[in-house]
Amino acid sequence: MTFATLYKAVLVIVFLVVIFELGQALYFMMTDRTGSNRTVWALTRRVIFSVLLFALIVIGIVTGILHPHGVYVR
Repeated sequence: MTFATLYKAVLVIVFLVVIFELGQALYFMMTDRTGSNRTVWALTRRVIFSVLLFALIVIGIVTGILHPHGVYVR
């Protein structure tokens, strides 16, 4: 398994974690009636993982691991 393949697998896993956290926040928002902070924490984790995903994508493009289509840097 090459480093590029591993890097892309990590990107997919982080993306799936972002989607999971969003679903978890929705579930907590719909079911919690006690005023707990579980929804806020799930959304906070989603934002953190989204920033991590964005940073990984930028690092991948800068280092040449990822090759975006249709985006040309001059």
